[in-house]
Amino acid sequence: MLKTEVKNGYTIVQLDHGKVNAIDTDLARALYNQFIQLENDPNNKGVILAGRPHGFSAGLNIKYLATCGAEKATQFWIEYIKALQAMVRYSKPFVCAITGYAPAGATIFTLCADYRIMAKGEKHVIGMHEFKMSLQIPEMLCDIYAYQMGEKNAWAAVQNAQLYQSDEAVEVGLVNESVEAEEVLPRAEKHVKKLMHVLPVVYKQSKQFFRKDLLKIVDRDAEVVAKEFIAFNTHPEILEMVDRFAATFKK
Repeated sequence: MLKTEVKNGYTIVQLDHGKVNAIDTDLARALYNQFIQLENDPNNKGVILAGRPHGFSAGLNIKYLATCGAEKATQFWIEYIKALQAMVRYSKPFVCAITGYAPAGATIFTLCADYRIMAKGEKHVIGMHEFKMSLQIPEMLCDIYAYQMGEKNAWAAVQNAQLYQSDEAVEVGLVNESVEAEEVLPRAEKHVKKLMHVLPVVYKQSKQFFRKDLLKIVDRDAEVVAKEFIAFNTHPEILEMVDRFAATFKK
């Protein structure tokens, strides 16, 4: 699921799950466990979350969610939300190296980081495009997106199913830097090492001050959030759409 490389005080966590790093229950659980372990490791002073060259993650595994049934879908959302909580609550320097495309659910992963560096490239995009498929975005994910872009701008972007290339993503506040693909990881390492020079207790306290609203957003019971979302998705029109998706995938 993940490849980890421990360097001088920090860890690079690379997504390594299938062809496009599609997010499923196992990957979400692996990320949760990894960030909890790093939070509690006194030798760990910072983390970089990365993908493969030209591909961070294609987002949620929609095929799996459309065909797995309500019970497994609920379990997925529990694990996904727990992963978001662990990443947002990680108290040490956290840089995301967005090495390529990172739409939808992958976008939300990146927004948990303190600092984001994204690769230039025509196919390297970030943003929430669920409305193209009439998919509901869970409230917590909407709140995280709106935290970064502002409610008005986030809602306009979602309506347009807007995906942003790296330079555009800098302009709207989704990422901090746009660099050539081969420079993403070196820049991420340079930045995390810079942040590690700050006294850890100072960094931790300041991070809590500046991100208190984001911490409040994820301060919910993951199981309750997942069950509420699955219950919403029992609306007849939504079930009909999911059945159409499932039939397409089976073909």
